[in-house]
Amino acid sequence: MERGEACGFSAAMSGAFLLSCLLFAAVSRRQRGPYMDEAFHVPQAQAYCHGRFLQWDPMITTLPGLYLASVGVVKPAAWLFGWTGSVVCSTGMLRFINLLFSAGNFYLLYLLLFKIHQKNKAVSGFQRILSTLTLAMFPTLYFFTFLYYTDPGSVFFTLFAYLMCLYGNHKTSALLGFCGFMFRQTNIVWTVFCAGNVVAEKLNEAWRTKLQKKKDEKILFRKGPFSDFIRILQFLVEYLISPQNLVMLSSITWPYIVLVAVFFGFVFINGGIVVGDRSSHEACLHFPQLFYFLSFTLFFSFPHLLTPTKIRKFLLSLRKHPVQYSLITVISLFLIWKFTYVHKYLLADNRHYTFYVWRKVFQRHELVKYALVPVYIFAGWSFADNLKSKSIFWILLYFVCLLAATVPQKLLEFRYFILPFLIYRLNIPFPSVYRQLLEIAFYIAVNAITFYLFLNRTFQWPNSDEIQRFMW
Repeated sequence: MERGEACGFSAAMSGAFLLSCLLFAAVSRRQRGPYMDEAFHVPQAQAYCHGRFLQWDPMITTLPGLYLASVGVVKPAAWLFGWTGSVVCSTGMLRFINLLFSAGNFYLLYLLLFKIHQKNKAVSGFQRILSTLTLAMFPTLYFFTFLYYTDPGSVFFTLFAYLMCLYGNHKTSALLGFCGFMFRQTNIVWTVFCAGNVVAEKLNEAWRTKLQKKKDEKILFRKGPFSDFIRILQFLVEYLISPQNLVMLSSITWPYIVLVAVFFGFVFINGGIVVGDRSSHEACLHFPQLFYFLSFTLFFSFPHLLTPTKIRKFLLSLRKHPVQYSLITVISLFLIWKFTYVHKYLLADNRHYTFYVWRKVFQRHELVKYALVPVYIFAGWSFADNLKSKSIFWILLYFVCLLAATVPQKLLEFRYFILPFLIYRLNIPFPSVYRQLLEIAFYIAVNAITFYLFLNRTFQWPNSDEIQRFMW
């Protein structure tokens, strides 16, 4: 990092942290007590603070990573500064843990952008800092910086594991992946993604060698997407059934293999992936979750995905491949018809934005969910088009992990989209400064509206004196 860039990064990180501290103070003044899921998380962390490690709230569905990390930070700080009484492990202090995770995420996002795009010499330090600042303010993640939720810590350990993987420190990466798993069990998907990065790199090297050999031998391939797919599939089978290749890949990825084995052991002993309340977190094949994620990404990345050039290229692709798009449309309609699920929380909890998205959009008419298929197809095409700089094996890996992270979820919850979105956004080419500025301005506006509604537009339910607030 050059000196000018280092100063700019320090200023951006310090400014962002100062702004977050001011917002933290505002949120803590208006909402002093636990709110929403904090009603489960805060008492559980306080029980751990008092040494009651066998006490467990059966309504909590995640492993105790958040509470263990909180005790590991708060207890030494209390001893160092002489804090006693109710201030230790208070709601405010526990929330502050996520402010620290948020600062860590800022630094990790910068390091990841630097590592992933290090070969692109055209990217300036200003662009890297601007992209870091933008992603650190990603609205769905940034909001939960100020509440005692698992999201900031879950993102921190997963991004840290990804960074260590890119630097080839696979044992450290797997250990950090275990920490991420302790925050949220579904993070095991991104541990597999880290292992898959290694495999995809080896596959890409072997694929290039094969293509070069065929070129030297002047063997012509039949052109066409289907022929390319069959050829790649054949190559994958040939490569992965080779004992020599399997031994080589296993020797590199064994830390991840051990962690995945631990995960399956946990699932077997626990009788499922969810701890605590399982009745509201049943796994199912909810394929439209992929469409919701693509729409979510189109909304939050519209400066990169929804451009006149993209639209023209999509229409040209549509005209060139009508049969393929017709088939995709039919499959999409079938998946929506047979695999759409509506969770009871989505219909009942009017504090979440998803409640209003579902009521104002999808419940307007039975045919609306089918009418949105063209939007999903465009979003999917534009999404994939932005990843074309990555190898085909990396893209296949990412989409498999994306499906694994989203499809089994019955509940439409924007928080589930945070990690797949960040990993996608980190890996697309750097846009122009103009588009980056448009993106960060949009994020600032969304955050401003979100915090205004949360802090000022409160309401009450009938037969309840509790103040309710709008949130992601």
